[in-house]
Amino acid sequence: MSGTLYVVATPIGNLEDITLRALRVLKDVDLIAAEDTRRTAKLLAFHAIQTPSVSFHEHNTKARMPQLLARLAGGTSIALVTDAGTPGVSDPGVELVSTCIEAGIAVDPIPGASAPLTAAIASGFALDGLTIFGFPPPKANDRRRWLSAISETSHTFTFFESPHRIAATLRDAGGIFGDRPIMVGRELTKAHQEFTRGSAASLLERLGEPRGEYTIVVGPAEIHEFFRSLPEDHVVAEEFGRETDVGRLGRRAAVSALAKRYGRPTREVYAAIERAKSSGQ
Repeated sequence: MSGTLYVVATPIGNLEDITLRALRVLKDVDLIAAEDTRRTAKLLAFHAIQTPSVSFHEHNTKARMPQLLARLAGGTSIALVTDAGTPGVSDPGVELVSTCIEAGIAVDPIPGASAPLTAAIASGFALDGLTIFGFPPPKANDRRRWLSAISETSHTFTFFESPHRIAATLRDAGGIFGDRPIMVGRELTKAHQEFTRGSAASLLERLGEPRGEYTIVVGPAEIHEFFRSLPEDHVVAEEFGRETDVGRLGRRAAVSALAKRYGRPTREVYAAIERAKSSGQ
């Protein structure tokens, strides 16, 4: 009889944020497959758990996967944990889970902490719809395309960013998300936990020295925004110029960003820009 893969959520910061069931599973399984064995060792030591662990991360997935599957098929029980939070979100956990399902190996999720949900709850935004994205691409052009694509999500959504790219991401987001409300959570559940709210542009101004891990929550595009009116033509044209110059957006992307910002159809934005050109404003 094959073993069971337990997908165990672990704390995202505070080591006390773990369920009694998760602690029992981590003690009872034969092996723990950890994204970072050093970080997991701190958690295990804190709770006096002596279960052996092996690394399982994006750089050794190809080699480690057959080993873990063989052990599971042979009756070994394994707990899968990530650096922090729930495995399967922006880590190789989902690959192991799907492979186990295909192989007929039992998968048992052990719920618990989740950075996206923690940040979303703290945002105060409506959560009748919530989409969780991972990390933006590191390259500038790819990141802007990625941000533009996810901006089409009308309800609340969340994604992650690293400290050395958070400034660039907020800068790009300013020209794409417009005035859509945003909350940036930093060091969630840790001693220096911080929540900052505003538009992407205002958050960039208040960013300070980036430290820790960031979870960004973007609020829904309100229906009432579509009843706002455009500012004067020359103001629209000036903003269009900034988006295509400083924001480095193409003409179509810049018009789309302004349309979202003012809750108006793109044809009205185009018309305002053309009128400004014709009048020499």
